[in-house]
Amino acid sequence: MVGVVFGVLGPTVAFAGDGDGRELALKGPRHRAVLARLIVARRRVVPMARLVEDLWTEPPAGAVGAVQTFVAALRRALEPDRPPRTPARLLVTDGPGYALRAAPDTVDAWRFESALAGAADLPAPAALSTLEEALGWWRGPAYAEFAGEDWSRAERARLAELRLQAVERRAETLLALGRPADAVPDLDAHLTDHPWRENAWRLLALALYRQHRQGDALAVLRRARTVLANQLGVDPSPHLRHLQSDILTHSPHLDHPSRPALDDPAQPPLTQGRGELRTQPSQPAPDNPAQPPLTQGRGERRAQPSRPALDDPAQPPLTQGRGERRTQPPQPAPDTATDGTAQLWTQAAAAYHRTVAGGARTRLHSTIGLLRNLAVTGGAGLAEARRHRTAAIAAAEEFADPELTARVIGAYDVPAIWTRADDPTAAAQIVAAAERTLRALPPGTPAQAPARCRLLATIALETRGATGRRGPEAAREAETLARRLDDPALLAFALNGTFMQSCTRAGLAPQRDAIGAELVELSARHGLVTYEVLGHLIRLQARAALGDLDAADHHAATADRLAERHELPLVGVFTEWYGALRLSATGQPAAAEKAYRAAATRLEGAGMPGLERGLLPLALLCLRVTHGHPVDPDPDPEPGQDPRPDWGPYRPWAEPFTLLEAGRRAEARTALRALPEPSHDLLYEACCALEAEAARRLGDRAALERARDRLRPAAAELAGAGSGLLTLGPVERYLTDRR
Repeated sequence: MVGVVFGVLGPTVAFAGDGDGRELALKGPRHRAVLARLIVARRRVVPMARLVEDLWTEPPAGAVGAVQTFVAALRRALEPDRPPRTPARLLVTDGPGYALRAAPDTVDAWRFESALAGAADLPAPAALSTLEEALGWWRGPAYAEFAGEDWSRAERARLAELRLQAVERRAETLLALGRPADAVPDLDAHLTDHPWRENAWRLLALALYRQHRQGDALAVLRRARTVLANQLGVDPSPHLRHLQSDILTHSPHLDHPSRPALDDPAQPPLTQGRGELRTQPSQPAPDNPAQPPLTQGRGERRAQPSRPALDDPAQPPLTQGRGERRTQPPQPAPDTATDGTAQLWTQAAAAYHRTVAGGARTRLHSTIGLLRNLAVTGGAGLAEARRHRTAAIAAAEEFADPELTARVIGAYDVPAIWTRADDPTAAAQIVAAAERTLRALPPGTPAQAPARCRLLATIALETRGATGRRGPEAAREAETLARRLDDPALLAFALNGTFMQSCTRAGLAPQRDAIGAELVELSARHGLVTYEVLGHLIRLQARAALGDLDAADHHAATADRLAERHELPLVGVFTEWYGALRLSATGQPAAAEKAYRAAATRLEGAGMPGLERGLLPLALLCLRVTHGHPVDPDPDPEPGQDPRPDWGPYRPWAEPFTLLEAGRRAEARTALRALPEPSHDLLYEACCALEAEAARRLGDRAALERARDRLRPAAAELAGAGSGLLTLGPVERYLTDRR
């Protein structure tokens, strides 16, 4: 049908095709959603049931009638001159649903795809003109206002990839025309937004080299190495390493701008996408033994010839453990266990590199396995694993393959003990990706049950500490699925999610103790060491809450032994904090304060900001409240240290005490009355006890009763000890009136 032109390369619009460019009124967002959904279908019929499902998460009672109303309004806008009671010719009814019979040249996305394909067969000048015109049709991300919709996800990803290819194809054409200077600015901007595009790095380095800027070209390749390592945890492809070698040796084939870059034998396929995700070091170009390998790692420079990075004994493997670093190659000692392990790592990595050379999907999944191992080393390893994890999930989603994405998300089954997220923004992104993937997986398929279970467990883990029903619902569903599937590792992962959602009210230490006991028994029976440690730490917390310090001591000692044997350094952070708690609980406040300060130094740099921030001031506040000392969270700061403590998320519960101590009683009362419900985490009872104590000191009966109502289910516990980190003594003292 000629007469209407549709635009989806940006917000969804329709224009009259009479030449005046008049935009048609498409009414509200639901009308645009119907139109966009039909365009995604590419002239195929979309059944009414599917339209209803795609338009509403929970369809209202009159959903079918509403869709019919939207369609009628769209028909009036798209065919205003159609006589009454005549069949529509553009937005047609066909069988059980609707279809948009738009001509191929009337939808900008379809024209763009056709232009990109046609440019490959054109001479360079005509190809450049075609590509520039086609790129000019983009007004923003494809289907911009429907970015969160499942029905648009695959098409948006496909079009985004085509646009990236077009940008790179334009740069290749400029190089073929001998115009490298014109290619550089756009490539630089392109890489700022899409740093994983290895072909773009190659083109930028080549463009700079052809401007006689050899140093800048090599700097670009070094930057590529750093960016790929920092953002994706991967090494550059052989194509980039070969280009570095060619630039260093002034290879003649680089100096032929008349030859199209598409004929360059070093060029990676244009459809490479995000690049091959590499989880191990890769070898330098074999034809240049003097080349400093691009994979040497984050700024390391060598002045002498180097061996292939896979054989580099100075490179610490991800699983090296406890931050051990080497500054020089070790002396050969083939009979030692250390060298034997290093040699095994090298050989296995080399075999993987040879065997899975082109498997970007396989490497992406394997990357998560390495990140999982990296996470348990603590410190920078945990922070790096967390950062690379979100990049890997984003990379997986660009394949528009929900099964791959489910594997990448669910494979990161790192045991978690603290119920507050270290990076709430990243957690929200992971939850959103998991929810999208759940909706995209085929429903009710037995083969998908393990993937669904892992996605649900991930949602339960990443919504830790949040209010609302989704986290607990996901945890229950994941645990039910895992028990039905009879998979020990899957059940351990699901139980971790259940634990994370076990702080929805006070008094749940017995339930957490049962979770820990099952984890210990299950993991010991099936060799799941990290989950066995998790089970002991959960029981440490729960037994401390229940006042059974002897049992808590046993679980702390067992966790420490397992951690020492299996190189899990983060475990000691929690057991050391428990030691300080124990001193407070047994009436040794001076020793407890010293222990807390020592434990806080161990927490620094452990890679757990969700645990670290505000914890020491809170622990000292609890210590002083428990033992009747003046409230001064840091009476003796180090020289040059800011005397004002960083309370982090616990500031609201500290303010009534600090204001009272400063004699500002009215402000303290205002702060008390403004207190929200505490986060649903392991410090829930501690915050409730602080609220009760502040209310008692201020004589605010309403606030006191509010806090007591929350605390009563934990009447038999030690307040706050369920965290395994601090305590305010028996809960009972906050439930009774004291003078």
